[in-house]
Amino acid sequence: MKAHVSSILLGVQDMERAKRFYTDGLGWKIKNDYGISVFFESDGASPVGFYGREGLAEQVGTSPEGDGFSGLVLTYVVRSEARVDEIMAEAEKAGATILKPAGALPWGGYGGTFTDPDGYIWSLGYSARGTDQPYAE
Repeated sequence: MKAHVSSILLGVQDMERAKRFYTDGLGWKIKNDYGISVFFESDGASPVGFYGREGLAEQVGTSPEGDGFSGLVLTYVVRSEARVDEIMAEAEKAGATILKPAGALPWGGYGGTFTDPDGYIWSLGYSARGTDQPYAE
């Protein structure tokens, strides 16, 4: 396998709530809405899509039940501390739960963390040190 993710699929409990959070709250644009799944414009990156949680679990052969830290963190790297702050504010206004407010990180960067309404963790970050960052914007 190559070190590449073809798409990121999130199992959501309420499709309409998830769409509102990402479109109205964070400004994402829907590329395809198939009813049972939704995919967003990716701007050349790995596409992100939603499936109903139970349907996605069935598709991959596991239980839809589970709680706690899943070990999955979605990262979003930007080019300034100010942009981290802006996105954190947008997410909170849209209904995100702030896990760690934006601030200095132990490794020297700057970032913050929130969860979307389904509990998926987003880690926002900026570092002045790296020039080859996988920038999202």
